[in-house]
Amino acid sequence: MGPAAAVIAVVATLFALPATASAGTAEPPAPVPLDRGWTFQAAGGRPQPVTVPHVMQANPTPASFPGTTGTYRLRFTPPELPDGFAWALRFEEVRRTARITLNGVLLGVHTDPYVPFTLPAGPLRPGRPNELVVDVDNRKGPEPREGWWNWGGITRPVTLVPQGPVVLNDPALLPRLACASSGRCRDGQFLLDGWLTNRSPVRTRPSVSVRVTAPRSGAVTRAVIAGPVLAPGQTARLRARLHVNDPPEPWSPANPALYRAVVQTRDGTGRLVQVDRQFVGLRSVIVRGGHLLLNGRRIELRGASIQEDVPGRGPALDEADINQIVRELKAVHANVTRAHYLLNDRLLDRLDAAGILVWTQAPIFHRDVLLRTPRQRANALATVGTTILAARRHPSTLVYSVANELNAVPSRLPPTQAYLLAAAREARSLDPTVPVAADVLAYPSLPFDPTYRAFDALGINSYFGWYPGKPDRPTGSVGQLAPYLRMWHDRYPAQALVLTEFGAEATEPGPATEKQTYAFQSDYLKRMLAAVGRSPADGAIYWTLREFAVKPFWDGLENATPRPDVAVDSIHNKGLIAYSGRPKPAWRVASHEFAATPLYPGAPPRAAARRVLPPAPSDLPGAALLALALAGLLATGAFNVWCFRGVRAARPEPAPVVPLWREADRDDVAVGHDVVAAFEA
Repeated sequence: MGPAAAVIAVVATLFALPATASAGTAEPPAPVPLDRGWTFQAAGGRPQPVTVPHVMQANPTPASFPGTTGTYRLRFTPPELPDGFAWALRFEEVRRTARITLNGVLLGVHTDPYVPFTLPAGPLRPGRPNELVVDVDNRKGPEPREGWWNWGGITRPVTLVPQGPVVLNDPALLPRLACASSGRCRDGQFLLDGWLTNRSPVRTRPSVSVRVTAPRSGAVTRAVIAGPVLAPGQTARLRARLHVNDPPEPWSPANPALYRAVVQTRDGTGRLVQVDRQFVGLRSVIVRGGHLLLNGRRIELRGASIQEDVPGRGPALDEADINQIVRELKAVHANVTRAHYLLNDRLLDRLDAAGILVWTQAPIFHRDVLLRTPRQRANALATVGTTILAARRHPSTLVYSVANELNAVPSRLPPTQAYLLAAAREARSLDPTVPVAADVLAYPSLPFDPTYRAFDALGINSYFGWYPGKPDRPTGSVGQLAPYLRMWHDRYPAQALVLTEFGAEATEPGPATEKQTYAFQSDYLKRMLAAVGRSPADGAIYWTLREFAVKPFWDGLENATPRPDVAVDSIHNKGLIAYSGRPKPAWRVASHEFAATPLYPGAPPRAAARRVLPPAPSDLPGAALLALALAGLLATGAFNVWCFRGVRAARPEPAPVVPLWREADRDDVAVGHDVVAAFEA
């Protein structure tokens, strides 16, 4: 696509619908979930009936950690489609590599295990039997390094998606509010952002209409955006600003107000070809004076990270698992959570409704070795971009972290620095309404690095008082934490700081003076939170809420001598809740401390900490699950649009996807190439 096409713009311009737009009001075909009827055949095994999502190896054992291969097979008969429509296949997640074949035709190969992808289902025969085959390979070596179990399989839903003659890809309503330090907000706006693609054989000028309904007042905002003229096969970015009617109703953890949005896409004849329904929140997240502000007010974060890992199912979460995760976060009074990869979209919906913020992170974890070449950096940037596109419609998204624990002095490692700078730019281009961060493994003697000034916020991963560190950089004392955070604040005064990781293993009773005991973990948690409270940091996120499976023979005392009486297994024992679902004593400490810390400093504490422990999933009554699910659905809202200066008119195909059934090839290394190129000479 040339420079002229890249500037095609519907830049904040609202037009009346053409006369033909009133025609074709019939709803387009609905997506078809493909969750039942699958068989799975492990390498050397027999086919077994399964339901997707599914993991290939349900029980983590040392022998299964390196991974395996397996084949998923589904025979199905899809419905017929109207003229101009075609089916596509949407995979929310396949770990690690997926080779997708439909009716004997190879559709594509996907190699990124933590992001969704969509492939055109060209060989599909509507109204007749079809066979879909997904060959999955989750074998891995030492790279990439990951701090969780090597799960494999189709771990999130698969859907058959109808695509009309015009498609609006990755539509999102991004919020902007003007808020005072008192928390009073005005001038509520939404930016409608997405990419229009003309799949038809003729030139067309599509239009997009938006209807947003406010959660309490019921005020409705409507707008119609005229798109650019698109040649057959052409893609252009659509951007338009909407000002909400009536005073804005901000989303916050205390009041997770959700606007209800309906986005309708029509082709040049006025035919309705796509309908997207979303719940969106109107909120402002900025960094000012070195602190995170939510709706104009400084915030104090307290929460725990999560891994999507349920015994027997790993990351293949069902609705009960998702509800249980949210229930546990609410029970411990967390106002924030964090994960090392994009969370399940259904879980993000629940977190939106529950008012729990998310420190969203792309899984670029300890990957300096995998950032050495331009292709490797392009792949990592594609992961960041796809992560943001999937998370940006969720008001719970607080921050985009583009990396976790890369080289802590990136200016000494030009490829890593090139990636970080390009990733920060890419994040802002896709969503300028959310701060951009990098999470750093912090230890004493780290020098100042100008690279970090390219970010709005910095996550500090610190285990002062747990891991002993090294002779030239000891980390054995909790007392080091508060001064260390003050030093970082002095070095990077414009960047917000959050303690994004800290924790202590606990598996047995014993005195608080001995590591690995419940008493030590409880005391450690209390002292670390007290240190954060004495520092300029904007909060702390404990690692983790619940235990999860990790590499075999994990002892939790890296660089230290493990106690001989402590079992060495494949479970990360720093969790506040055991892998079985049993809360540890530190859970009570966290619940009390989190509840005693108001979200906004100076405000009254939250509800007094309850001594009620969250039940394990099997203990939760079915009625309670249903009530929690209904509560998430009943939190509703409204929505609108604003525009910003973008960096791309057509979004390239993500680098990890190798589609083999498509109309035309496009450049897949267009993101951040200028920054990367600067380090190639």
